[in-house]
Amino acid sequence: MRGSHAQLSRREVLTALSAAPLLASLGWPNDLLAADPTSVPLPAATAKNWPVFRGDVLASGVAKTQVADNPDQLWKMSVEGGAFESTPAIVDGVVYIGDLDGKFFALDLQTGKEKWHWKIDSGFMAAPAVRDGLIFQGDIDGNCHCLDLATGKEKWKFAAEAEVDSSANFWQDKVLFGSQDRYLYCLEAATGKLVWKHAIEDQIRCTPTVVGDRCFVAGCDSKLHIVDLTKGADAAEVAIDAPTGVTPAVLGDQVFFGTEAGELFAVDWKEAKVTWRDKGAGQPYRSSPAVMEGMVVCGTRERKVIALDPVNGNSLWSFATKQRIDSSPVIAGERVIVGAADGRLYGIDRKTGNEVWQKQASGGFVGSAAVADGNIVVATDRGTVYCYGAKG
Repeated sequence: MRGSHAQLSRREVLTALSAAPLLASLGWPNDLLAADPTSVPLPAATAKNWPVFRGDVLASGVAKTQVADNPDQLWKMSVEGGAFESTPAIVDGVVYIGDLDGKFFALDLQTGKEKWHWKIDSGFMAAPAVRDGLIFQGDIDGNCHCLDLATGKEKWKFAAEAEVDSSANFWQDKVLFGSQDRYLYCLEAATGKLVWKHAIEDQIRCTPTVVGDRCFVAGCDSKLHIVDLTKGADAAEVAIDAPTGVTPAVLGDQVFFGTEAGELFAVDWKEAKVTWRDKGAGQPYRSSPAVMEGMVVCGTRERKVIALDPVNGNSLWSFATKQRIDSSPVIAGERVIVGAADGRLYGIDRKTGNEVWQKQASGGFVGSAAVADGNIVVATDRGTVYCYGAKG
C-alpha cells in the first residue's frame, strides 16, 4: 500500500474507505480510514460472526473469538441420506449451510434447531456468503442465488454457464464469484444485474480474494490472476506451473495458496512475482491456507498440517494426522482448528504444533469450520452438522 494520502487518487481513497476495517490491518494510514458516509463496509469475522467462506474478504481464515480448551459437542443436526461439502456461515446467532441434495438450512446457533429451509433441484458445494441481510449462494447447476436472510425467500438468481464451486466475495456494493465456465462474474448485489465478466483460460473453482480494487483468482489455467476490479480485466498474471482450486489468503503484500503439484506459493501481489515456493508436499493441495502475522498454516493430502514462516517459507512445525486434509484450517486464538477425511476434528496448539484436543465425527470433512461466539460449526460428508463449544 502507498504510504501517503497525497499519493492516492480519489477513486483509490473511496475504494480504501469501503474496506477500511480490513485495510487498517495492512498498514493504511488512519486519516485515510476515517469514517465516511459513502463507504461500503465489507464483511469480516467478528467475535460473533463468520459471514464468508474464510471469515473475511482477505480469506485469512482467522477467527476473532477464543474457543474452549477442550470443547464439548453442544448439538448436531443430521439430514437423512444427506451430505455436506460446504462450509457454514454464522451471522447474528444463526448458522447457514447448504447440502449436496439442494437443501439450504438456517439453524439456531445455540440449539441447532431449524429456523427455515429452502430447497432447489440442484445442490450446493460452495459456502454461503452473507451481507446486508442477504445470502449469496452458488449451486452445481451454475446459478448464483440471492436469498433474504430472515425468510430464505429468493430475491434474484443469476445463471452462469457451468457449476459454481466458488463462494461469493464482495467489492464495494458488488458481489463476485467464479464458475467452471472460466468466468469471474461481478454483479450488482442488490439486483443481480451483470456489471462485467472476465474470462481466464480454464475453470475457476476458488473463491476470489479481495484487497482494495484488486481481486486474486488462482485458476485451473496454472496462473494467479491479479484482477483490476474497476475494469474487470487482469492487471497482471503470475505463472504457478500447475492448476489449483485453492482460495488465496492475503497478508500484507503477499498472497498464499497451494497447487495440484503439491507446491505452496507466496506471491507478492504488488510486484506480481513469486516470493517463495515450498515443494515439500508430494500430493495436491485442496486445503486453503490460513494466515496471520508470523504464520501461514495449511492442511495437506499427505496427512499433515504444516505451519510456515510467511516471510521465507521456512518450516515452523508439522502435525501428523490419520487421514488426508482437504478441509481448510481456522486460526482461533492459540488454536488451529482443522478437520480430516476420517472425521477427526483437531485442535492444535498454534505455537508448538502439538495436539490439544481431538473430536470424532460421523463421516469425513471436506468443508471447513466456521468459528464464532466461542463455537465451532462444521459439517460432514455424511450429512451431519456439528457444533462444539463450552457447555453453559
